[in-house]
Amino acid sequence: MKSYYQKIVLKSTIIPLLGMLVLFSCKKNSIQEVNILTKTDTMAMQSVWDIETVYTDSGKVKIRISAPLVQRFEAEEDGNNETLFPKGMKVTFYGPEGQVKSWLSSKYAIYHESNHLWEASDSVVAVNEEGKTLNTELLFWDEKKQIIYSDKFVKITTDKEVIYGDGFEADQSFTYWEITNVKGTIYHDTE
Repeated sequence: MKSYYQKIVLKSTIIPLLGMLVLFSCKKNSIQEVNILTKTDTMAMQSVWDIETVYTDSGKVKIRISAPLVQRFEAEEDGNNETLFPKGMKVTFYGPEGQVKSWLSSKYAIYHESNHLWEASDSVVAVNEEGKTLNTELLFWDEKKQIIYSDKFVKITTDKEVIYGDGFEADQSFTYWEITNVKGTIYHDTE
């Protein structure tokens, strides 16, 4: 009789404790992680670690992409295949003489194959050969049009000023750029 009551007390104590343990052991996931986990097919067709891809034209390096992890997902329904860079990436653009024209890095990225569109998010940084720096949380790179753009908050730092705005467009080498909806400019003396 005593063991029956002990089992009831044990069950009524352990089950709520296990429920609280499960509830409090959950971690907060980013939107990207949730999107990956809720896809109908969450298994990557290919996964590659520590990758470096080089694009050349006439024997000259044009673009270099490096990433700690790349995962490729194939969508059977709509044919919109995606390549994910869940641990971030760095893209370097080169000029005709092999010099670095600009580079871009982010902590997360997706390449949408059907429309040749890159989507970089989470601590996106782009720097051109003049040292001008762009910071934002979301940036798109359209390979076909050879432009980068964002409709989110951006900050551009030059040697003389810091400009804030809600939107941005530039050529892919970040040489010619324009901020839309400028929120403010801070000038600083470089001497």
